[in-house]
Amino acid sequence: MVRDQPELVWYASFGANMSLDRINCYVAGGTPPGGSRANPGCRDRTLPRARRAVWLAGGTYFALASPMWGGGLAIHDPRLPGAVPARAYLVTAGQFSDIAAQEMYRDPGGDLDLTRVLRDGRDVRGEGRYETLLYSGDIDGCPVVGFTAHWRLSDVAVAAPSAAYLRVIGAGLRAAHAWSVERTATHLAQRPGAAGTWQGSDIAALLR
Repeated sequence: MVRDQPELVWYASFGANMSLDRINCYVAGGTPPGGSRANPGCRDRTLPRARRAVWLAGGTYFALASPMWGGGLAIHDPRLPGAVPARAYLVTAGQFSDIAAQEMYRDPGGDLDLTRVLRDGRDVRGEGRYETLLYSGDIDGCPVVGFTAHWRLSDVAVAAPSAAYLRVIGAGLRAAHAWSVERTATHLAQRPGAAGTWQGSDIAALLR
């Protein structure tokens, strides 16, 4: 059964966009605290209608290099064992398309066709780090959709994230899931790319 293009989607973020300050810069435009680049914002600058904590299948790691934050980028691999703490925002399909474009440092303006990802659960739309769409079920009748890289963790060299990046991810994770500083820091320190470079105590100090 082919599903119609939805009007609203829950955009599922597992990285810096768990922070309200960060996601609001993608929607309304601007430079997030600690970031180095300004975002143009969405065509529709209405802030997300709702937000909630969610869990996604798989695991996260840090790899490549972030032009915004420096250091490794957070990437979700749904084929890893476990579950990923994330935050979902209720936005229009057009806003989701514009956020995805900005994540790839493109100008917003075109609407993504979500037919394939809603049918197959996955839609590889390009070779870039955030050009694979993932469908993770529904909340209140609206699909939960995110984006990540098409490759597996085993296909790429991990890279340590920057302090600024860990700070914004940690703040978003704590706000979304009501975790303590210690639980948040331990979780981040155990992610491939951070493990062996960052200690939980060092990340905890960033978050305090």
